Amino acid sequence: MTAVSLEISDLHAWYGESHVLHGVNLHVNKGEVVTLLGRNGAGRTSTLRAILGLTGSRKGSIRIQGTESIDLPTYRIAHLGIGYCPEERGIFAGLTCEENLLLPPVVGDTLGGGMSLAEIYAMFPNLHERRHSPGTRLSGGEQQMLAVARILRTGANLLLLDEISEGLAPVIVQALSRMISALKQKGYTIVMVEQNFHFAAPLADRFYVIEHGQVVEEFAASELASKQDTLNTLLGV
Repeated sequence: MTAVSLEISDLHAWYGESHVLHGVNLHVNKGEVVTLLGRNGAGRTSTLRAILGLTGSRKGSIRIQGTESIDLPTYRIAHLGIGYCPEERGIFAGLTCEENLLLPPVVGDTLGGGMSLAEIYAMFPNLHERRHSPGTRLSGGEQQMLAVARILRTGANLLLLDEISEGLAPVIVQALSRMISALKQKGYTIVMVEQNFHFAAPLADRFYVIEHGQVVEEFAASELASKQDTLNTLLGV
């Protein structure tokens, strides 16, 4: 029986008075890469934020690694072994690349603790070269690599990645693609929000399409070709 890392049932979420998620249902199996597709404002990022308790009020069920988390505070949710790479990256500009990597606490140990600096630098040679550079001196691509690498230091094995390819040069996007493939081989579970369909398509095992705060379509990678007309209608891709 396949282990489920993340299971969301009838999830509603609000920002103040604004009701942004309207009964989201999805699941992610251990070791899967799942991509959330949808237009801007559809509720994809809000779904990631709601998983972590970063929206306003929430109701429904969010089970992370088998633990119900809907009523837990954000710091307790993080300690269930979940790592979040937000679209804005959140690099500490006054710290060097390596200081940024050394900053996060360990929040999960299901993969034997976080990656070592040596492992990080083997996966991201650019970061090794720039390890003594301040965050402000890193290129956009290097900052994105650092944002992802930083959560790998925590020991989290369920990774939420929000638009990590956005605005980056093709060579950096290719490096991020290789990284996700390598992480999957290591047993990580990954949920991606992606506007770049051509980046996400070869990496994901399954896809959910979100529209108006609800899941409107779910399909496996093997069904991608047969779903093109549907995707063209929903996403304009």
